[in-house]
Amino acid sequence: MHIADGFLPARVCIASYAATGVLAWYSFRRIAREPNAQEQIPKTALLSAAFFAVSSLHIPIPPTSVHPILNGLLGAVLGPYAFPAILVGLFFQAVMFHHGGMSVLGVNALIMGIPALAAGRIFQWRHRVRDRDRRWTMLFAFFAGALGVGLSTLLFYGMVVTNIPADIDVMAERSAIGILVLAQLPLTIVEGCFTAMLIAFLQQVKPDLLNMSPRRWQQDYNGYSDSGAAD
Repeated sequence: MHIADGFLPARVCIASYAATGVLAWYSFRRIAREPNAQEQIPKTALLSAAFFAVSSLHIPIPPTSVHPILNGLLGAVLGPYAFPAILVGLFFQAVMFHHGGMSVLGVNALIMGIPALAAGRIFQWRHRVRDRDRRWTMLFAFFAGALGVGLSTLLFYGMVVTNIPADIDVMAERSAIGILVLAQLPLTIVEGCFTAMLIAFLQQVKPDLLNMSPRRWQQDYNGYSDSGAAD
């Protein structure tokens, strides 16, 4: 899922850095509005390290290989903190292992960070369900985890296909990219299931990690009910 150095033209890399800066500013602005924002730093650091480690692994799926991303999980658990966490993880991957690269750091951050924020939004929709229980939470968590991989795959495909260098075989390159995209389909299901199971586990043992403590959950539900009555 990482795009390597030298594949994209300079204008795309520069524009992606600008877009990454805007999205990082937006994320930090939302974080600044969070109550007790500093209390979320240890959780963010832990999941950023998990993203750094897990997304560096390669799983062979002939004729290619894939690697876990966990951006949907980060989005569901971290919310607005997900994008900075992914950006930091990608930076250390580029510096330490040359996984991706510094010139395409902005591109890779957008490919994985935008779906993470979207997954976080999807997971928050669980508050709109009046009859909320563990099954509904797991369902939204599954969609969040699957969306992270699925949307990242589409963004990766669109970015690479529209910037294939003219001096190589375009059809052969598109075929290779298409095979890589198809190989992500099993990973989409796997990450959706993993996210659902982990969220269900955290809901039972540590709901505060999901901002789902009983008191907060009841406040969210009452707020939803009041807004529904007002409508």
